[in-house]
Order: sequence, then C-alpha cells, then structure tokens
Amino acid sequence: MQRLRGGPADWRQTQRVATLAVTFHGNFNYVWLRLLERTLPGRAPRTILAKVLCDQTVGGPIALSAFYVGMSILQGKDDIFLDLKQKFWNTYKSGLMYWPFVQLTNFSLVPVHWRTAYTGLCGFLWATFLCFSQQSGDEK
Repeated sequence: MQRLRGGPADWRQTQRVATLAVTFHGNFNYVWLRLLERTLPGRAPRTILAKVLCDQTVGGPIALSAFYVGMSILQGKDDIFLDLKQKFWNTYKSGLMYWPFVQLTNFSLVPVHWRTAYTGLCGFLWATFLCFSQQSGDEK
C-alpha cells in the first residue's frame, strides 16, 4: 500500500502491522472461530447466518478496536484511543460490505480446520485497507 501511494516503503509501519497481526489478530481469530463453532455448530443456513451476525456484532468490533488502539500504542501516540474514536464507525461500516460475505463463504464452504487460514488470507486484504485508512486520517 505504501508504494501505491507513491512514497517509499515504511518498514517500521510494516513491522508494527505485522507485530499486531501476529500477537493479537491471529490468536484472536483462532479462538473466536473455535468459540463460534462450539457455540453454533454445523452448516445449516440458520446457523451460518447466526455465526455471521455474531461475528459482525461482537468479533468485528473487538478486532477493529484492537487494530486502532494497538497501532496507536505501537506508534507511541499520546491518545491511544483517538484513532479509534475518529475512525471506528466509518471503518466498521466499510467492513460490513466485506466481512459478512467473507464469513458467509467461510462458514458455509470452508472446512472447520481451514477457517482460521482463510480468515487470515482475507484479513490480509482487509489490513491493507485498514492501513490506508489509519494513515490517511479517514475521520468520517
């Protein structure tokens, strides 16, 4: 993303994002997807929709909040909640155009043991968008 914006690569920023992905997001996704499957087992249409709804109302906000607060901590910002306050709702609404479809596919087509990997791959694409939003000052 940094090169697409016309500037040189910011390896410190890349390191911060990678640190957050490895230390929090990968673990959270693993635990969260296991919890969803234990709580709502199976692939019945009603169950799949319930998982997607839970993911979007609980899991998504936790992961998004952790991203903005975590990045602020790693960047050494004075107000670690400022980006979260300014950007959460706009990013969350944007995520509602992406994640429900990702998770609908995940819960209906992907075998349980591959779900974390699939979510990680889709999360990589989403992280590209988040980094752009986090750096661009998208405050709507």
